[in-house]
Amino acid sequence: MTQQMPTIKDIISARKNVYNHLHPTPLYSYPTLNSLIGTKTWIKHENHHPVGAFKIRGGLNLAANLTNEEKSNGLFTASTGNHGQSIAFASRAYNLKATIAVPEGANPGKVAAMRGLGAEVLFHGEDFDEAREWIIQVAEKQGGKFVGPTDELLIHGVGTYALEIIEELPIVDTIIVPVGAGSGVCGTGIVAKTINPRIEIIAVQSAQAPAMQISWEKGEMVEAGTETIAEGLATRVPFGNTQRIMREYVDKFLLVDDEKIKVATRIMMEHTHNLVEEAAAAPLAAALQIKEQLQGKNVVLVASGGNISMENLKKVLSQ
Repeated sequence: MTQQMPTIKDIISARKNVYNHLHPTPLYSYPTLNSLIGTKTWIKHENHHPVGAFKIRGGLNLAANLTNEEKSNGLFTASTGNHGQSIAFASRAYNLKATIAVPEGANPGKVAAMRGLGAEVLFHGEDFDEAREWIIQVAEKQGGKFVGPTDELLIHGVGTYALEIIEELPIVDTIIVPVGAGSGVCGTGIVAKTINPRIEIIAVQSAQAPAMQISWEKGEMVEAGTETIAEGLATRVPFGNTQRIMREYVDKFLLVDDEKIKVATRIMMEHTHNLVEEAAAAPLAAALQIKEQLQGKNVVLVASGGNISMENLKKVLSQ
């Protein structure tokens, strides 16, 4: 049986679960960024959430849909930080136990935030995928529910930011979205293409962590390295369910070099006066890379989060 695609109805239904705890995030345009890119540009500020990233929307929608048994046995997941904060925040909101595996060397600020929200954080493996494979086994042994970063209820929840974009800026022509596991670009594509099929959806990933981009381009699942400064884009093993949705709704999938992401991070901070993490700056790096193709268009860049580590912040500002 063919698996059914998530729809805009699923995302609209998730709004009540999201807005019980959150407010819509701002969509701002900055004249100096417009000048740099050469067209009208808006930033969707998902870095303004309580945990500093868009994924919080998905966690809240998932927690609201758990069965009583799932609630009692607790949630288990793996994360480089933002997905984990989402599950930790939602677990606290619904009085659930959350156990989160992170790779060795995970962003200290994100780890502290997860613990501050009441989650148990366990270190395992060199990267996200090693942590994920391990915590799945832990969840099975303890009878808890494992939450993957691309579970459909998460996609429904994060897609609510795309509804906000279209409602506030119905004239949008192009939306550029950073991709790690792909939940954000999937939710964005479903909403935008359902409302207006002419809206262009551009995905972007680091050239130093290209597994999702290569898999999308080749039409098959391909693993790749994750030697990127942008932990939010560092996916070594591609995800089948988001790949399937992306092939339906994404028009282009670009790679940008880490050095350009670093520059874009500094530019974002300088011109918007917002703290953003590297993944959130990747759409700007992509827009600057293809600026000639964007001329005359109304462009939205999704600033997915603001949880940059102090170490990386120093590196970016020292350039």
